[in-house]
Amino acid sequence: MTTETTDQSGAGRDTLGQTGDRRAIGLARLAIGLVQGVLLYWLVQSTEGGPRTWPATEPALFGPLLIVSLYLPLVLLAGVGRLRLLTLAIWTGIAAVVLALLAWHDIARQTAGENTQLTFGLMAFGATALFIAHHLIVPADRERRPIANYATYFDVAWMAGVQLALSIAFAGAFWLLLWLGAALFNIIGLSFLGDLLEEAWFSLPLTGLAFATAVQLTDVRDGLIRGVRTVALMLLSWLLLVLTVLVGGFLAALPFTGLDGLWETGSATALVLSAAGALIVLINAAYQDGRADNLPPAVLRLAVRVASVLLTPLILIAAWGLSLRIGQHGLTPDRIIAVACALVGAAYAGGYGFAALRTFWSKGDWMQPLERTNIATAVLEVVVILALFSPLADPARLSVADQVARLESGKVTPQTFDYRFLAFDSGRVGTAALDRLIASPDPDVAKRAQAAKDGAVSDDPATETFAASIETLPGEAGLPVAFLATPPLEDPRRNCTLPGRCLAVQRDMNGQPPLEILLVQEDRITLFARQDAEAFVPVGDYAIPTCDGARPGDARQLLRDGKLVPVAPGGWKDLAVEGRGSSTLSTSAFPTPPPPC
Repeated sequence: MTTETTDQSGAGRDTLGQTGDRRAIGLARLAIGLVQGVLLYWLVQSTEGGPRTWPATEPALFGPLLIVSLYLPLVLLAGVGRLRLLTLAIWTGIAAVVLALLAWHDIARQTAGENTQLTFGLMAFGATALFIAHHLIVPADRERRPIANYATYFDVAWMAGVQLALSIAFAGAFWLLLWLGAALFNIIGLSFLGDLLEEAWFSLPLTGLAFATAVQLTDVRDGLIRGVRTVALMLLSWLLLVLTVLVGGFLAALPFTGLDGLWETGSATALVLSAAGALIVLINAAYQDGRADNLPPAVLRLAVRVASVLLTPLILIAAWGLSLRIGQHGLTPDRIIAVACALVGAAYAGGYGFAALRTFWSKGDWMQPLERTNIATAVLEVVVILALFSPLADPARLSVADQVARLESGKVTPQTFDYRFLAFDSGRVGTAALDRLIASPDPDVAKRAQAAKDGAVSDDPATETFAASIETLPGEAGLPVAFLATPPLEDPRRNCTLPGRCLAVQRDMNGQPPLEILLVQEDRITLFARQDAEAFVPVGDYAIPTCDGARPGDARQLLRDGKLVPVAPGGWKDLAVEGRGSSTLSTSAFPTPPPPC
């Protein structure tokens, strides 16, 4: 959001009738804030006070109205006085239609139900796309050309970020003061203010007015905002030096440590992409608008170049981790969003890396190609977000298609397929796929799909259909049906509803038939014995042997590598890891630590 008043030459620029009427702009913003609060109150009250009333009774209408009421006033607050009236009207109309359509799709893709509501992903990514798109339009309209000068993009976007943060802080402080006043009145027995603040008809319009007031105040005092921005950029630019050293050290250590420790976190891609995102923000804080009078010190210029080059290996590591997980377990909505983030990161890495390397053979402006990269990637980000939250690249649709294809191709067995994902976590497209599986010619698939559709999440295992997702080693016999039956709530098998989380093998662990089962998770090994023909029960856990204080490692990988071996017949056997010693079965709440190597 921006309310900039001057362009880079310092010449004043006003687009509200060219009158420079600050009072008219302020009144318009206050009216926008008030109308937003009234609209939000209308929507909120339709969901409260007993049975829902219209429009809350129509989720496909309520969702679009909610997101438009929340986000469109921000476009108007940021655009009034800063965009020509025709441009503002066209952009507001387009934003309203796009937001409403995205919200409609977000509701329509969910399984019909009383609690159907907008997802957090749409709210977060929708706000991001709206912010980026608005600050591509404002500079272009200001300079009357499709692509503005990069310095204008920088000035508008970073000023907007500071204004938005300060406006939110102002609204929060305003409410803290109101509650403080209410507490003071309560001391003397007057509760009217506290009661008033709890009423939505009062609090929501008041919040809208407070936020609009903050936008207007920060607009009038744009010189102060510039000062705050300058300080923030200076501090962030020096943080770039710290993060560059840390990321450089991390990458330098990888040839000696390998990537096993990173993969064992279970969130390697998110960690690496977060580091890349932080580098991108800090690089821009140091580069600023690229003008000579904003040139950072030599040490920061070096940090910018090095950090720009380091982005490429970070994105490659993230892409590698994603490819491994997708190859092993297929697509999920989270992995598809991660792929989208990696795609955007690759665009930044390519452009920034080229800009950094160019400085070695060119004597032109330092890192100047970064400017074109930022503009192009901003457009890419908007396109990617619109694709993800529309039918074009709906993560649920792509995930369901991939998971079903893996089942039909034999990459996943009917016993380990995640039917619950289709039934509960992928909306209408998942339930439609489940219906197709119910009609499958494979009776096992059809039976399990029907069970997942009929099953309900319940605290009573007797009334619940449990769909375990437990893998076996290649060439090993399939797991007994009794082992895959619905377990008690505290049973370790309860953790095995997602593909890749659990691995199980049948082994002789006491020298007597029948075979027992080792259920191996990342950090837990549980021994199961047959109780009768219908059930297996957990006997105890094994600690994962380790040496010299090193990380135990992923127990599933140890099993795949053939390093978990039963030893010492007689009673329950110990479990040895090649080169690490052995672990004794523990029937207590915590496994007995293995002896030192």
